[in-house]
Amino acid sequence: MFSSGILPLAVMAVGAIILLAIFFHYVPFFLWLSAKVSGVSISLIQLFLMRIRNVPPHTIVPAMIEAHKAGLSNITRDELEAHYMAGGHVEKVVHALVSASKANIELSFQMATGIDLAGRDVFEAVQMSVNPKVIDTPPVTAVAKDGIQLIAKARVTVRANIRQLVGGAGEDTVLARVGEGIVSSIGSSENHKSVLENPDSISKLVLRKGLDAGTAFEILSIDIADIDIGRNIGASLQIDQANADKNIAQAKAEERRAMAVALEQEMKAKAEEARANVIQAEAEVPKAMADAFRSGNLGIMDYYRMKNIQADTEMRNSIARPDSHPANNDPIGK
Repeated sequence: MFSSGILPLAVMAVGAIILLAIFFHYVPFFLWLSAKVSGVSISLIQLFLMRIRNVPPHTIVPAMIEAHKAGLSNITRDELEAHYMAGGHVEKVVHALVSASKANIELSFQMATGIDLAGRDVFEAVQMSVNPKVIDTPPVTAVAKDGIQLIAKARVTVRANIRQLVGGAGEDTVLARVGEGIVSSIGSSENHKSVLENPDSISKLVLRKGLDAGTAFEILSIDIADIDIGRNIGASLQIDQANADKNIAQAKAEERRAMAVALEQEMKAKAEEARANVIQAEAEVPKAMADAFRSGNLGIMDYYRMKNIQADTEMRNSIARPDSHPANNDPIGK
């Protein structure tokens, strides 16, 4: 009897616990009580409907309490729910609005939610507006007019521009523009010594160009942290140009030499051809003389007279060239 009476009570107790768990899950009573104590007006039915809409009350209610305590009474529950269902970060938006209000920064709820939905951290942007950020640029290489290479490093102090966060360029664009300004400033200097003597001239020129236009940041200052001297680019270019000119001159000289050799070979070929023609013509002389003897056009006295003239010519040539004289080539005579 005793055991049979305890079992229904245990079942009823378990059922009651389950019902209470379901109730407090769909109707967060303690969260409603916390909101009431904090002065936030919200009903249990609204909390229950949040569960039905898959909106976590533990995200919306604390954000409403924080906004109410900070004096931001214009933020409503429906706006927070809409921002959450749109995929936004409710906590970061409320934190950003509270920080902006305390720092006297103009930031509306619509602008904050727009920045958050655009993919930027709105709370970090507000913090950067209050506490500017220092960005170190990578080494920037530039060449002055005298051909000396300089390697500069700069530190850029930027502050977030709340109104330009949506659609504005980021840190990479700022660094790229600062690097471009450094290159332009060094490149317009007459020599590298003037840059080393007055490095602040670089930062002044870069700041005057307004490189933060169209970006999500406002450049407060640009400080040149370090300048190193690199290679002598001008001398290297002159050496390369001289080597190129030398190679061109050598190529042209080789071309002229090749043409001279070709012309010489052509002349030799023509001389050989002329010599062959002479030899061929001399071979025809005996035949012509024989024909002349047979036809009576040449007499024996004419022939001997021609031979005497030929012998006299050869003797004169040998006298004119002592090296070819027979006495000089005779070993006995020597």
